[in-house]
Amino acid sequence: MALLTLVRDLLQTPAVATALWIGSIVAVVSGCAGVFTVVRGQSFAGHALGDVGSTGAAAAYLTAVQPLYGFLGIGLLGGLAIDRLGNRARERDVATGIVLSLTMGLSALLLFLITEQTSATGGPLSILFGSIFTVAPAVTLPVELFSLLALGLLAVLYRPLVFASLSPETARARGVRVGLVGTLFMVALVIAVEESSLVAGALLSTALLIGPAAAAVNWTRQIGHTLALSAFLGVAAVVLGIVLSYESYFWPPLHRGWPVSFFIVMLVLVEYIASRLWRRRREATA
Repeated sequence: MALLTLVRDLLQTPAVATALWIGSIVAVVSGCAGVFTVVRGQSFAGHALGDVGSTGAAAAYLTAVQPLYGFLGIGLLGGLAIDRLGNRARERDVATGIVLSLTMGLSALLLFLITEQTSATGGPLSILFGSIFTVAPAVTLPVELFSLLALGLLAVLYRPLVFASLSPETARARGVRVGLVGTLFMVALVIAVEESSLVAGALLSTALLIGPAAAAVNWTRQIGHTLALSAFLGVAAVVLGIVLSYESYFWPPLHRGWPVSFFIVMLVLVEYIASRLWRRRREATA
């Protein structure tokens, strides 16, 4: 009965219902893109894109634009720059570091200007650590459309992307346009990372991208199963994180509430540790 009452209260609260829907969509996109990110060894780039997007979100706050568009706009520019500058695997981390350094410098300046020249005192905290309960319902449609675009790209690229991720040289020899596949995947990756910044913040968006995917890779080897499991683990972490954050309003300190991003990161960590323990047990008994 208590559980049914909690579910009813959650769904009847507009901010929480919006958070659950947007968070679940973002978790699915991040979970699917995250699998290829892990397989391709682009975890650093995935992490950097969240910080890169914070520059656009800060600029959006200063110009009264929806932060999602700031995240996506600058994130896309940064992602394409990383892709072009690091077109070889050994150059990728260097290119990522260069783009990250530049945008973080700009982000620091813009966040400073927000605190000094506007009344949006919670802006920097919202950008860096997320504030999904304050996401406007009007953002739902753009999130849905961008998510469909990202999932559509992953679906169209599925076979060549798997091939290029596992063996790029062989894929190139077989006629796969590895560079084009990588660029289009970067677009999907940017959407996943920047949307997850709305849920967990720019600094913690990597948790949704890498954690569920890494756990799913430990639990299963079949790529289709890995994608489905990663998406499920991401959704589970987001939904349970939102529920715990909602309930924490009654925890000490009373009537303050704990951040959703904290719970999501902790739940993702639990998922990953559980997957590592299961993998070690499986290897020990093999």
